[in-house]
Amino acid sequence: MKVILYGSHLCQDTLYDLMKVKEAGIRPVFENISVNFEAMKAFMKIRETDPLLAPLKEQNRLGIPLFEFEDGSRTLDWKEVVQKAENV
Repeated sequence: MKVILYGSHLCQDTLYDLMKVKEAGIRPVFENISVNFEAMKAFMKIRETDPLLAPLKEQNRLGIPLFEFEDGSRTLDWKEVVQKAENV
């Protein structure tokens, strides 16, 4: 199962979630929006259009870490990523 993780190496939540999914044997593609301009552009497009992130935008929160699955679905919850991987 391919999973993309949009986040930043400067964000403690991103680092924690990355550690948890790796502990579960999942190796996500880490799109570090702090160092990769293309990753930041891709994330910002998602942030502006995905209803999942609308409440966070209203709270002036960025919305990372964000996981994206092969089917295009997304989640902010690392536990959902692990659960989905176990059901594959």
